[in-house]
Amino acid sequence: MSQVFTRISATGSALPARRVENLEVAQALGKDPSYIFRVSGIRARHWVGSHEDCSSLAEQASRQALAQAGLIPNELDAIIVSTTSPDMPFPSTACLLQARLGIEGIPAFDCSASCSGFLYGLSMADCFLRAGQFQRCLVVASEVKSRTLDHEDLSTAILFGDGAGAVILERSSDSDRGIMSIRLHSDGQYHDLVKIPGGGSRQPLSQAVLDNRLHTLRIQGSKLFRIAIRQLGQGILEHVEEEKWDLHALDQVIFHQANARMISHLCRNLGISSERCVAIMEEVGNTSSASLPMALDFANRHDRLQDGSRILLGAFGGGLTWGTALVRWG
Repeated sequence: MSQVFTRISATGSALPARRVENLEVAQALGKDPSYIFRVSGIRARHWVGSHEDCSSLAEQASRQALAQAGLIPNELDAIIVSTTSPDMPFPSTACLLQARLGIEGIPAFDCSASCSGFLYGLSMADCFLRAGQFQRCLVVASEVKSRTLDHEDLSTAILFGDGAGAVILERSSDSDRGIMSIRLHSDGQYHDLVKIPGGGSRQPLSQAVLDNRLHTLRIQGSKLFRIAIRQLGQGILEHVEEEKWDLHALDQVIFHQANARMISHLCRNLGISSERCVAIMEEVGNTSSASLPMALDFANRHDRLQDGSRILLGAFGGGLTWGTALVRWG
């Protein structure tokens, strides 16, 4: 039996229509708009309107990817959605997306790994395909963070936007193209650094939870920043060494778009030039797990990915979770 490999055959992304500039965010915080850009590298982000939600953004990104691949929804074999801001606790956003796409019968489920969720979903799809269970998987990351923000909390209100990114992963017989390998990590001892403490089974939604804003996103930014730089940087070095890739021969590097400072620190520590690093957060903010496939789609549609390009994907998020992927485009 011949060996099976996998390749990303198409990408897509989606943003809500409403663009929110720093001036609007700064007014609620009593800050100058220039401060927000200085500390985050973000000028604007997009927030959903009343008619939009996680599954609607996921549908838009998915249909973009399907169109690029020349496929119809019924040609998919499975749907995996990464999100920590689902339409509702259950059923899964993946099942809601499946209904929106008009598909019946195929498996559809969510995964929750915060900002690393896209790589977790991609890894599961990669394993399914290599095992021969499926021919083609849709992997989507969709986030609506604006509805969990405390707009008076400086550490979160300036950063987060809404959006979705999607890829279609297919089986391939080409060992020199596609997903070379994915490495996933987590460390639960740091679970308190990024969280929404209220609204779950530990602290069910109540008036007290609402009054204390425990249903909103909380981040210990400084500590998270230090750990992210150290752990993701180490993970990247170990991964490229395992695969015998040359870090300096990478054609494109795509990190989770947390903020400009984190990306610049990683690039400087690893000796990666800014020209090889894809950055989109200036206009979309931090879209959590959606940021990685959104940035990949941006690179794909702006001709930054050529046949044979060596690509590093890296993400870090709550849990704590982190991961890396090495991809040979084509």
